[in-house]
Amino acid sequence: MKKVVLITGANGMLAKYMGKQLSLIYSVRYLTRNVKNENEYLWDLKNNYINPKGLIGVNYIIHLAGASIAEKRWSKKRKETILSSRIDSGRLILKKLKENKIKIDSFISASAIGYYGAITSNNIFNEESPKGNDFLSNVCDKWEDTAQLFKSENIASRVSVVRCGIIFSKEGGALKALVKPIRCGIGSGIGKGNQYMPWIHIKDLCGIFKFIIENEHISGTFNAVSPEQITNIDLTKKIAKILKRKIILPNIPSFIIKGLLGERALLLLEGSRVSPDKIIKNGFKFEYKKIEKALDNILS
Repeated sequence: MKKVVLITGANGMLAKYMGKQLSLIYSVRYLTRNVKNENEYLWDLKNNYINPKGLIGVNYIIHLAGASIAEKRWSKKRKETILSSRIDSGRLILKKLKENKIKIDSFISASAIGYYGAITSNNIFNEESPKGNDFLSNVCDKWEDTAQLFKSENIASRVSVVRCGIIFSKEGGALKALVKPIRCGIGSGIGKGNQYMPWIHIKDLCGIFKFIIENEHISGTFNAVSPEQITNIDLTKKIAKILKRKIILPNIPSFIIKGLLGERALLLLEGSRVSPDKIIKNGFKFEYKKIEKALDNILS
C-alpha cells in the first residue's frame, strides 16, 4: 500500500508539479478551497475547518500554502495576508491533527531564501547565517517557527524546512517574467544588475522535498538553490544568447522599479549568494547545476 503525502497550496505551480512527480510513488492528496477531484479535501482558514478525511492515514505533509509575495503591492492588509496565509494555515493543520489524534512521520515546510534579508552583499549565506531584518525575513522566521511546533508538540517525528530560491519552470514564475521582454527585443538588466538571483530548477526543488521524505535521517533546515550563482545582468545576457536576441537597452533604473512596485521592488533589486552545500553533503544530487542546462531545458 502506498504511503500518503498531503500537499497544501494545491493551486500553486510548485504543488501541481510536485504532485505529478510524487504520484508515481505515493498516494497524493491536496488541501484546497475548491474541491474538484477525489484526492482533494476542503480546508477553510477563515472558519478553522479541514475535512478530517484528508488527514486520516497521512504519512507526510508538505506545506506550501501561502499568498503570493509578488502578485500585489505590499499594503498593510496584503502584508497581513502574506503572513497569516503561512502561519495560520500551519497552525490549523497542527490543531486538526491534534484534535483527531493523528501523528505523522514528517512535516516538511517551504520557506524562502528571503529569510536572509533582501540585501546585495559579498556574503554567501548558509543555514546557520542570521536572519535579515526586513518584512520577508520576519515572515520566513515565523513561518519556520510554526513548522517546528509539529516536532515540539510531538505530532511529527521529523520536521524539515526548505528555504526555496527563485524557481525556474516552464509553467511560469520569475523566469517567464524575465524572458518575455527579451523575446520582444526590449530586455535589459534591472537596477545595478549586480544583485544575485539564487535560482533552482523546479525538478531539483521537487527532488529535494522527495529526498527529505525518503531519507529518514534527514531533518532540519536546508537551502534549496542551485550550486551555480549568477547575477541579474549575467542571467539576462545568457537568456538573450539562448533566444538569439541582443541586449541593447541600458539597465532599468532602480527608481523606476521602486515607483512601479513599491516595497516589493526589493525582490528584484537585491540578492546575495546562498549556499546549497548542506543538502549536497547529505547526499542530494542536482540534475541542473549549471544555468545553461536549466535554461536550455526550460526555453527549448
